Amino acid sequence: MSIGLFFLRVVVGALFVGHGTQKLFGWFGGGGPEGTGRFFEQIGYTPGRKMAYLAGMSEAGGGALMILGFLTPLATAAIVGVMVGTLPVHVPKGLWNTNGGYELPLVYATAAIALAFAGPGRASVDSAIGWTATGAAIGTAAAAFGCLTGVVMLAVRAGRKQLAEEEQQPQQRRAA
Repeated sequence: MSIGLFFLRVVVGALFVGHGTQKLFGWFGGGGPEGTGRFFEQIGYTPGRKMAYLAGMSEAGGGALMILGFLTPLATAAIVGVMVGTLPVHVPKGLWNTNGGYELPLVYATAAIALAFAGPGRASVDSAIGWTATGAAIGTAAAAFGCLTGVVMLAVRAGRKQLAEEEQQPQQRRAA
């Protein structure tokens, strides 16, 4: 079982390091802070550049922790938080990834949560230092904290989007 957890950790973690570095540095065909920031602005995450850095650090940092099997519940929370934050983009498109749906973020979040419940396995920093925080309570706490941070980001996005719309309405009335 431990070797399976190792492979799951490394693959999920490496993909998140890649996602994060796309946002932070433009690596692997990513937009970097500028391009990702512009995209984030379009979907209501403002200021876009700062949000790109926040998402990139959460993804790359959570992914690196996941690869190492170090502070695995924190890695899970970072990954889940970012995946919850993607919901406004993916949910309107349905389930399947072929349509841009939420299939892939759901799989990533589920894999991270499974690791928080099962633990990182023997081949991990957590195991090497004797930190064996696993099980239902830890898994639930990691998933809940990740969901909470994602929901906070969604609320911030919604509030900023509403403020921007309210600022535009008086300008539109004056122009009419």
